[in-house]
Amino acid sequence: MHLDPFAVLTAFGLIFLAELPDKTMFASLAMGTRMRPLYVWFGTSAAFLAHVAIAVGAGSLIGLLPDWIVKLVSAALFAFGAFMLLRGGDGDEDDAASGATASGFRPVFATAFATVFISEWGDLTQITTANLAATEGTWSTAIGAAAALMSVSALALVAGRFIAKRVPLRTVQRIGGLCMAGLAIWSLTEIFVG
Repeated sequence: MHLDPFAVLTAFGLIFLAELPDKTMFASLAMGTRMRPLYVWFGTSAAFLAHVAIAVGAGSLIGLLPDWIVKLVSAALFAFGAFMLLRGGDGDEDDAASGATASGFRPVFATAFATVFISEWGDLTQITTANLAATEGTWSTAIGAAAALMSVSALALVAGRFIAKRVPLRTVQRIGGLCMAGLAIWSLTEIFVG
């Protein structure tokens, strides 16, 4: 098991920025106002860990391809991620969790897990995690991505209202989009330089 601290930080930063304006953050915030926040966090974290494992597994398979193809696919996926973040808001905040209230650990955990597990399929962060696993390494990406996703969920549960009032989500989207555009360009240059 090889851990690259730079790859862990890269995965954390990209996934954190991409997940901040995502529907899952708003779902966590909504569930946290109706249910015990700690139980919600356990449920969302378990769902995120499952998705990271799936995405890293897919990225490892992509990593078996020739190097230039991996870099080309990475550049395309990063460009797609940049486009998705820079194109503007898409109403994700309206997709927050339903108004149902659950109590007790099991029902809250199950509700939070199911909400995140279902909504994250094919999500930008899952695609980005697979992409990073193919290029930056499996364990480093898994640790960085899982930490970022769990941090965003915790942040939403603890300080979601404060952030929504003070930091425009469009600003967060732009920063994340520019980072992904930069990585797309970097991946393309590696094909020709490396």
